[in-house]
Amino acid sequence: MAVASPLPEARRARAPRLWRPRRVVVTPAALDHAHGRAMVARIEAMGLPVERLAANRLSLPRQADPRRAYTDAKTTLAITVAPPTKLRLQPIPPSADWRFDLAEGCPAHCQYCYLAGSLSGPPVTRAYANLGDILGNLDSYLGRGNVTSASEARAAEGTTFEASCYTDPLAIEHLTGSLSAAIERFGAWDAPVQLRFTTKFAAVAPLLGLDHGRRTRIRFSVNARGAARYEGGTDPLDARLDALRQVALAGYPVGLTVAPILPIPDWQEAYAGLIRNAADALSGVPDLDLTTELITHRFTPGSKEVLQGWYPSSDLPLDEAERTRKFTKFGTVKYVLPKPQMDAMRAAITDEIARTLPGARVLYWT
Repeated sequence: MAVASPLPEARRARAPRLWRPRRVVVTPAALDHAHGRAMVARIEAMGLPVERLAANRLSLPRQADPRRAYTDAKTTLAITVAPPTKLRLQPIPPSADWRFDLAEGCPAHCQYCYLAGSLSGPPVTRAYANLGDILGNLDSYLGRGNVTSASEARAAEGTTFEASCYTDPLAIEHLTGSLSAAIERFGAWDAPVQLRFTTKFAAVAPLLGLDHGRRTRIRFSVNARGAARYEGGTDPLDARLDALRQVALAGYPVGLTVAPILPIPDWQEAYAGLIRNAADALSGVPDLDLTTELITHRFTPGSKEVLQGWYPSSDLPLDEAERTRKFTKFGTVKYVLPKPQMDAMRAAITDEIARTLPGARVLYWT
């Protein structure tokens, strides 16, 4: 494989961020699984104490202050067992045929967090110990998808499995090793399949030497620099773009998930600059397989309430009067950008991609 030069020294980012939870707990059921015991050994080797719970029920100390309760949850990692419902996979349009979960929850502090309206209870990050059951369950879904498998334009991807719907698996990979195991599982799977995940983190070193068989697409969630203040606890854009280059040079299919597209000041130049930065990062990469996914900002009444409780000082635009009210496929309300603004942003951003990243496939705009 040809090797392209690294990013110029001026563009090299600082060392990737590695989350160190303040509290790690493990349930008795998790210790019945080899992967659960391996996670405990990995974490203790990092010098982090692991609390062995007496029962399988997770509990946090009661806090009168909601902000303290949020902080306690966001700094806790629980090693537990995925319930049986997690083994009944659901389609995840427009991304992939099926969604499966290596974990649930995320240590980042994104003020627009998509999980805010999706998960109930305190936002503890849960890593699943029954990894063998989770990965072994995927075979029965081969060839059964109706999202990418049924799409003429995306049929070459095979049956696709999304691993980052309810977590950022790279954010916790140094603690779990689950993502590497999944990548190797797909690399050895002699079938038309693709593992997909997206991340806001940059610690890709453990993934670079894996036998991935080009059956894993690593996508980096990126945004215009003016939106960086909404993405607390993540790696900065330059670090993500450097990591994007590293995994592309290691032969992985890669992607840009531009999300959430926000109506920030001078948005047209801001997003054009983002795309130019990505093009610079990927310059000279041989055999580049690049996709883009474009996701505009939206919120529900429930997610707004949760987010404003988590981030009461945020200036994230959540004014219903500036949005269009729509209904989801489940009959619930969501607020999206008005159609004229949506159309203008779609035209400008897709045109910039066509000019600056002509080899990239735009998978969808939503």
